[in-house]
Amino acid sequence: MFTKILNISMRSTLIVVVLLILTRLLGKKQMSQLTYFNYITGVTMGSVAGDFISEVNMPVVDALASLIAICILTELNSFIVLKSTSYRKVMDGDDIILIKKGKIIKPALKSCRMSVNILLMLLRQSNTFSVEEVEYAILETNGSLSVMKRQQAQPIIKSDLDIKAEKIKNLPREVISDGKIMKVNLKELNKDEEWLKNELRKNNIESVKDVFYAEVRSDGTLYISE
Repeated sequence: MFTKILNISMRSTLIVVVLLILTRLLGKKQMSQLTYFNYITGVTMGSVAGDFISEVNMPVVDALASLIAICILTELNSFIVLKSTSYRKVMDGDDIILIKKGKIIKPALKSCRMSVNILLMLLRQSNTFSVEEVEYAILETNGSLSVMKRQQAQPIIKSDLDIKAEKIKNLPREVISDGKIMKVNLKELNKDEEWLKNELRKNNIESVKDVFYAEVRSDGTLYISE
């Protein structure tokens, strides 16, 4: 029994490491944009991994060969998709306009087998609570909904009121987490620990350990949550 448990544990660890490496090789874009092909290959890889863990008689080489073959096929598909428009339409489909000038296009909704309730939910997730506010709503090939609001429904921005926008110095970065200084982030911000400690003292904080979370805002100032 112990030998079997040890074998399964080792095979599980191996397959997780292999999947992690292959996933990294496929790239972030591959993971973030889930198309039909990506969904199928993802399910297949999961099935191979599950079989490898449960079927202790399956050779390691067979499982690795299957996973590598799937990844090569995925990369080949991505390459052909980039080069061929017709192939891309077959594999990924086309985006579909579901709302045009405040009116739901029923045939489009029916073609993608989507109910009005699902459409309204996707609109709410885009911070849109009325179909009337929508100029265009487009269902993308990855299943997400892109919404363009009508001019009168769009939020007012600073340029509309002739207000000068402040220049963004940097992306907000975490510099203290659970009482520990994030040295790498400080370095990327071209700041040092002495600067950080001086900023803390300005807020009557003597020790970094007293700070639960702190970040440098986009304008260069320090936000602190004790």
